[in-house]
Amino acid sequence: MTTLQGVEPSAPADAAAPDHRGSWIPTWSMVTTRFMELRRRKGIMITIFVVVIALPTVFLAIRLLLHAVDPKSYGVAGGANIFAGLVAGVMYVFGFIVAAMLGCTAGSIDLSEGMFRHLVVTGRSRLALYLARIPAGLAIIVSMVAVGFAIICLVCSFAAPTTVSYDGATVPAGLSQPAFVNWAGDHWGTVICQFNFNGPNFGNVECGPNGFVGIAKNGVPGAPTSSAGQPTTAQLRAAAMKIAAQNYPDYAAIFLSPPISLMVGSGLWLLLETTIGFIVGLGLGSLLGQRTVSVILMIVLEIVLTPLLSRNRIPYLLNAQRGLVGVATGHLEPNGLITVVGSGGGPGGNLRLPETTTVAVIVILAWLVGWTVLGAWRMAKRDA
Repeated sequence: MTTLQGVEPSAPADAAAPDHRGSWIPTWSMVTTRFMELRRRKGIMITIFVVVIALPTVFLAIRLLLHAVDPKSYGVAGGANIFAGLVAGVMYVFGFIVAAMLGCTAGSIDLSEGMFRHLVVTGRSRLALYLARIPAGLAIIVSMVAVGFAIICLVCSFAAPTTVSYDGATVPAGLSQPAFVNWAGDHWGTVICQFNFNGPNFGNVECGPNGFVGIAKNGVPGAPTSSAGQPTTAQLRAAAMKIAAQNYPDYAAIFLSPPISLMVGSGLWLLLETTIGFIVGLGLGSLLGQRTVSVILMIVLEIVLTPLLSRNRIPYLLNAQRGLVGVATGHLEPNGLITVVGSGGGPGGNLRLPETTTVAVIVILAWLVGWTVLGAWRMAKRDA
């Protein structure tokens, strides 16, 4: 028997390759596999599409069609007011709900379909199996919410009104303060009859349901000069210009189309809301091990508990109310949107609970981290 001198026997190829199956960091293939599993669930994908894309699109399309057919009876389809209503009234609430539904599905899909045992047998880290669901699910829900939000931004920007309705009066848009004051001087009857102001009552100015009617002299409307003791036309013009100067800050805050800063802030706010909905739903679905009850609990949280605890201050429980994630996200609502669940920067913000931005951020982080830990812990301890 002969042997080769000085030649070491080669090691098997498998022995040289390290085994990374026990790593808690999910691989790209794990993420894409989770993504494909969720995307193939047609029922929930159709639901997400209908709620966050089709619903606002159909609403805006109907408004565009009605305005094109009869512009005198139906207003324009877009504008800052329509944008604020759709974002805070539709995308915020229903975006959270469908994100939570997707999260609850991702957290319980392996158990409901009997695949959990097969995943554990592969030797992959259970923590990695759980964490792979987060980027996979967010890639679906964030992209679909972004499409719906982009449609709203485009229509509300390009189909915005060309005049401003201020205190019921039609006013040109985008006027500077001197231009606004001069316009008020030329339309002093409209300003005195329809603008809000603190001052004397002009008895010789007759106002009707639709605004200015005329000047009355001895009870006769439309006379060219006022009776003794009543202000003259020049004095009424000067008074209207003074009223307009007082009202200019409110007029300047009215936008025909949503500003870019508001659209960016609202987009980030919706991204935060959908992320919270998915991650909390994922943790709850993993913790309970099935989807139906998890989805119901998430809907109750968004539709019942959050509005109830946001609008009512319960003595000795204020800190617990501030710990609700819906109150925290409502506190971060951008200025310019309608108020959601008694919180936020829009009209009616006085209903919100007193809370600092720092506390709101801490509460949101606590919910994200806490439910991630609970969901991962339950998956790690679950019997295969």
